[in-house]
Amino acid sequence: MSIASAKPLIAIACGGTGGHLFPGLAVGEALRAHGCDVTLLISPKEVDQQAVKSTHGFGIATLPAVAFNPRAPHRFAFGFARSLLAARKLFSERVPRAVLAMGGFTAAPPVLAGNFRGAATFLHESNTIPGRANRWLARWVDTAFVGFPETPPRLANARVVVTGTPVRPQFAALDTTRCRAALGLDPQRPVLLITGGSQGASGVNDLLLAALPQLVAKLPGLQFLHLTGPSDADKVRAAYAAHQTRAVVQPFLSQMELALGAATAAVSRAGASSLAELATTRLPAVLVPFPAAADNHQFFNARAFSDTGAAKMLEQKSGAAERLVEMLIELLSNETSRSAMTAALARWHTPDAAEQIAGRILQAIRHEETTASPERRTSDANKLSVFQTAMR
Repeated sequence: MSIASAKPLIAIACGGTGGHLFPGLAVGEALRAHGCDVTLLISPKEVDQQAVKSTHGFGIATLPAVAFNPRAPHRFAFGFARSLLAARKLFSERVPRAVLAMGGFTAAPPVLAGNFRGAATFLHESNTIPGRANRWLARWVDTAFVGFPETPPRLANARVVVTGTPVRPQFAALDTTRCRAALGLDPQRPVLLITGGSQGASGVNDLLLAALPQLVAKLPGLQFLHLTGPSDADKVRAAYAAHQTRAVVQPFLSQMELALGAATAAVSRAGASSLAELATTRLPAVLVPFPAAADNHQFFNARAFSDTGAAKMLEQKSGAAERLVEMLIELLSNETSRSAMTAALARWHTPDAAEQIAGRILQAIRHEETTASPERRTSDANKLSVFQTAMR
C-alpha cells in the first residue's frame, strides 16, 4: 500500500564514497528546506554507514550494490539486479516524485526504478571526466548537473546544467581558533592537513612521511592533522612520535569542516567533492591526484585548479617528496602565495550549487507530464541488458 504524504518525496542515490555522499547530503538539506521528504540511498560500505549516523531528518535505505570489477563482473551484475529489485520495492511503498543520482555504483538502479514509476530523474557529475555510471545514465535522465564547465560535451544529454559541486552549509564561516581547539591543536601555530579523501590514501600517507624529516627541520612550529584512512593510522602515528612533533592522527573524521577550518594549508587527493570543500573554505593546497582513478579523472580535476592558480599539483611518483617539501614551504611561509591562491579559490566557489539543483528538481516535478515518455515504458529486461552491455 502506498503511503500518502503532503510532502513530495525525493530519492537521492549517493553511496559508495564520500565524494558522492556528501554532495548528495547538501542537496538533500536544500530540498528539505523547501518542504520535501528526502530518502538517501547508500551502499553497505562502512564509509556510508558511518557518515549517515550523524544525519538527521532523512530516510535511509541501503542498496546491496557492489562496484564494477572486470575480474568479477558477475558480482556486479548480481548486485545490480538485487539493487534494482530493492529500489523497485522501496518505491512501490511510496513513489518518489524525483530521483537524483550522484554517480558511482549505487546510481543506476534507483534511476531505472524511478523511470519505471514515472518519476523525474536527474544526475550530478562532479568530476571533469564523467564516471562510467553517469556516462551511461546521462541518456536516461531528464537533466544532468555538472561541477566543471569542461564536462557537458562528455555527457549524452541535451539538458546539461553547470551548477558546481554542492557543499554542506557547515563549511561556511569557520573560526580557525575554535576549530584548532576542538581538535586538540594549538590555536596559535600553523597546521598542515593531510587527507586522502573519505577512505584515506596510502600513497599520500607515504609521500608525507617521506617528506616529514625535512618539514620538521625547516618548519619547526608546524602542527599536523593527518586523516589516514583505516589501514595506516598506527604507522603514521609512530612516525610523528619518532620526530617528536605535534600531530593529530585519525583514520576518519566525520566533522571534516573542523579539519579544513583548522588548517593553514593541505595536502589532498583531487576528488571533486574535496576540491569544492577547499574552494568553500579558501584553503590553499597541494593536490596529489590518485594515479589509478578511473579515466585519470583526478589528474584533470587537479589540473583545472592548478591552471587557474587555485592549487598546486604534484603527481605521485618517485622523488615527489622533495618537490612536496618545496611546495609546502612556499605555501606555509609565504603569505603572498597563500593570498593569491585564496583569491583563485574564490572563483571556484559555487555557494548556490545545492540550491540550484534543488530548485530545478522542484521546478521539474511541478510541471511533470501526466504520461510517461516512451523511454520510461522500456521493460526492466531491456534496460538491464543495455546497462550490462554498456558496462563491458
